[in-house]
Amino acid sequence: MGVSLKKIVKGHEISLNSLKGKRIGVDAFNTIYQFISTIRQYDGTPLMDSKGRITSHLSGLFYRNMNLLEKGIKLIYVFDGKPPSFKSVLKERIERRKHAQKEYQEAIKEKDYVSAKKWAQQGVSINEEIVKQSKELLKAMGISVIQAPEEGEAQAAYINQKGDVWAVASQDIDSVLFGCERLIKNINIVGKRKVPGRNIYIKIEPVIIASKEWLKNLGLTREQLIIASILVGTDYNPGGVKGIGPAKALKLVREEKNLNNILKRVNWNFDIDAREILDYFLNPVVEKNYTIKQEVFDEEKIKRILVDEYEFSEERIASRIEKAFKNNKKQKSLSSFF
Repeated sequence: MGVSLKKIVKGHEISLNSLKGKRIGVDAFNTIYQFISTIRQYDGTPLMDSKGRITSHLSGLFYRNMNLLEKGIKLIYVFDGKPPSFKSVLKERIERRKHAQKEYQEAIKEKDYVSAKKWAQQGVSINEEIVKQSKELLKAMGISVIQAPEEGEAQAAYINQKGDVWAVASQDIDSVLFGCERLIKNINIVGKRKVPGRNIYIKIEPVIIASKEWLKNLGLTREQLIIASILVGTDYNPGGVKGIGPAKALKLVREEKNLNNILKRVNWNFDIDAREILDYFLNPVVEKNYTIKQEVFDEEKIKRILVDEYEFSEERIASRIEKAFKNNKKQKSLSSFF
C-alpha cells in the first residue's frame, strides 16, 4: 500500500546499532518489492538462476537480513493475505505493470539501458512462488513469519499494539494509519544511494516515526490523519479527491474535524464510501490469535536453498555466515539472538 503524505511525515534518523535487542515487525511484501526492484543488472534484468527463476529477492533477504541479525536485531516478517474486496488499486497496478513491461521491451530494443532499468523496476510483481521461496529462506535464517489474513501492514500494526514487536519496518506509512506506535523506514537501504536520473549519491539512514509524537505535533487524532490520507488518496481510492493535496487535506481536517462534515465540502467521486475506508483503517481484518514461532538459524538449510537450489556462490554464502559468527563470537550461534 502507499499513502501520499510523504511531505508531512516527520521522523528522525537513528542508527541500526540503536535497535540491538529489539524485535521489529517487517512488512514482507513491501520489503520483497524493494529487493526485486533495486537488485538488478545494468539493463534492468533481475538476478536469475540458470532456469530463469528470479533470485533478486533471495539475495536481498539473505544479505540484508544477515546485516540486521549480526547487529542483534530480532525480525518477524508479516506477509499479506487476500486483499480486501474493495482494494481498487489492484486493477490500476496491473495496467501500470503491463505498460511498464511494454516500455521496457522498447527501451531494450533501443539499447537505452537507463530507461530500461527504470521501466523494469516499475513492472515488478510478486507471485506465490516468490512468497513461498521467501518464507522458506526466512525460516531457515531463524526469522519468524506471520501470515496475515488480509493487509500485512494491518497485522504488523496489530502485533505492535500488542507489544510483540517494538516497531514496524516499512517504506510506507500505512502501518501508522492502522495504528502502529513506531514506524521505521530505510532499515534495508542503509548506506549510499544513487539519486534516480542523476549521478549523485546520498547517504541513507534509518528513520523512526513515533506515531503519538507525530500526531501531537500535527494537532490531529489518528482518525483525522486517516481522513486526510483518504482525501489525498489510498489504495482503496487511488488518486484521492481531485484538487486536494496534503496541505489542503490537513487544512480541511483541522477546520471540519470529522469525515461527515468534510464530505459536505468535497466532490467524492468513488464507487466506495469514504466511511467504509475509514472504518477499515480503524478496524482492519487481522489474525488476533497469531503465533510467533521460534525459528532456528540453520546454516545447512540456507545452503541447500541458496546454493543447491538457486545456484548462489557457495563460497560467498559460507563466507558471509562465517563472518557473522566471527563478529559475534561471544554468541553460541546466530539463533541465540532470539
